[in-house]
Amino acid sequence: MTQATIISLIIFAATYVFMLAFQKIRPHVAVASALIFVILGSTAVIDGFSYTPLEAFAEIDWNVLMMMTGIMGIVYFFIESQMPQRISDALISRVSDVRAAVIVISLFAGIISAFIDNVATVLMVAPIALSFCKKLNISPVPSIICISIASNLQGAATLVGDTTSILLGKAANLDFSDFFWDDGRLGMFFVVELGAIASTLVIAWLFRMQKQKISINDHTEVKDKFPTVILVLTILSLIAVSFIPYQSNAEAGQFYKPDATNGMICMFFFVVCIVHQVIKDKNFGSLKNVLSQIDYYTIVLLAGLFIVIGGITKAGVIDWLGSLIAKAGGENGSVFLVYTIIVWFSVIISAFVDNIPYTATMLPVVAVIANALTASGSTVDPKLLYYGLLVGATLGGNLTPIGASANIAGIGILRKEGYEVKTKEFMKYGVPITLAAMITGYFLVWALWS
Repeated sequence: MTQATIISLIIFAATYVFMLAFQKIRPHVAVASALIFVILGSTAVIDGFSYTPLEAFAEIDWNVLMMMTGIMGIVYFFIESQMPQRISDALISRVSDVRAAVIVISLFAGIISAFIDNVATVLMVAPIALSFCKKLNISPVPSIICISIASNLQGAATLVGDTTSILLGKAANLDFSDFFWDDGRLGMFFVVELGAIASTLVIAWLFRMQKQKISINDHTEVKDKFPTVILVLTILSLIAVSFIPYQSNAEAGQFYKPDATNGMICMFFFVVCIVHQVIKDKNFGSLKNVLSQIDYYTIVLLAGLFIVIGGITKAGVIDWLGSLIAKAGGENGSVFLVYTIIVWFSVIISAFVDNIPYTATMLPVVAVIANALTASGSTVDPKLLYYGLLVGATLGGNLTPIGASANIAGIGILRKEGYEVKTKEFMKYGVPITLAAMITGYFLVWALWS
């Protein structure tokens, strides 16, 4: 390794240590690390390492950040309209006992999270579980844990369901339709949904004794259907433009879309929602409210990490990590062994580290691994490793209460209600549900893409 690689690796490792130790200031840590890389790269302190502010700025993926911001804003109005609660009421009113209610509401949360941010899904659906648990005077802890896990699990089903999917879409040049049908094969949507079916069977077994009868007579009134229409239009628009190639994939003379197309679509519909609400309220109160609900924490964290990853890439750290993992496959470059390492290493790491920064870091590493395996004579489709990473990173977060933002949100709701969830209690549900979905996804991705 060169001097630049060693120093950059130390800075990068320190960045992750500080982010783990001080979770509340992770964006500050990421930005500080980004500034260190820019300063070192601009002052030529390290021989052979150059990283100017303009190069760092170019590393920020504005399409991803705009997609996140736009979807968050639209979801805020969707939640405020009470439509999710109305749908949940309709579903729960058709079941007879707690076991069936938890299964239905977990599936509902999973379906919603395929198109809406996982944390937002938990915030929408958890109150329904709280409501019927209070009526029956039973603990809401198991129900909300299952809702959180289901939300995190199915977020990877579509391009817009989770930040990890958005990041993968950029790295692997995937669009909305590719998550359903990719190169003549079933996409991640079906992998995730089959995993969800496996996990639902586990939930049914875990709640096999919960036979208390429930009933919901009052249905939530929907305040405004406009946000629902906008959300549907956003999704349909993303599907429509997915058939237009990016410049990198377009043939000579073929029309192609700008790199920031998806982000601009989400921001456009977000602005439409704001304008509608301002006109409806005849004041700017809604603008202030929605801007206060944007997850600036994650946006700033990702912006900083984009710059940091660009820095370690220039320093050769990504190439070094990729070659190291590729060598783990042995002299003949066992693709199955490397795939297995990526998947299960991701599961373990994501159980303790938020999957967003982990995925952002590993995506360029996976590209290097695929190239290294090809150079060693092995035949590997890079998407096998990309999808394996997504499966491991997304599902692994469900093993522990700190592994995913959706789990943290669910536990936060319970804490406000006076319930303290211990790690052991969470893992009682998280481990078997996660393993059922994880093993299913692990074998399906290999069967489809090996």
